[in-house]
Amino acid sequence: MDGAAAAAIRHRTVEANGIAMHVAESGDEGGPRAVVVFLHGFPELWYSWRHQMQHLAARGYRCVAPDLRGYGGTDAPPDVASYSAFHVVGDVVALLDALGLGKVHLRVHIAIP
Repeated sequence: MDGAAAAAIRHRTVEANGIAMHVAESGDEGGPRAVVVFLHGFPELWYSWRHQMQHLAARGYRCVAPDLRGYGGTDAPPDVASYSAFHVVGDVVALLDALGLGKVHLRVHIAIP
């Protein structure tokens, strides 16, 4: 796969932890390099990581960036109690399972007020 094709960003919806999660992906799913999972902070979306995803995908990495619970194209449960850190971690673990991913490199952006 050439660099331009690897850097293209694909979108899909994955059922994980009882919600439908929008996921942006780039890179070769069967590539030799590691998988990098990008998690956005408040009030961002997967889109915040697009440049990093394209850069790494062009170098052989598989990149995965979901919209987290309540953001973008991912379901937003109505109950406020459904937004604990426990739920978000459960979403990410379930997403990794749904995608068949074991060991990944995690990149997180957290906005601290």
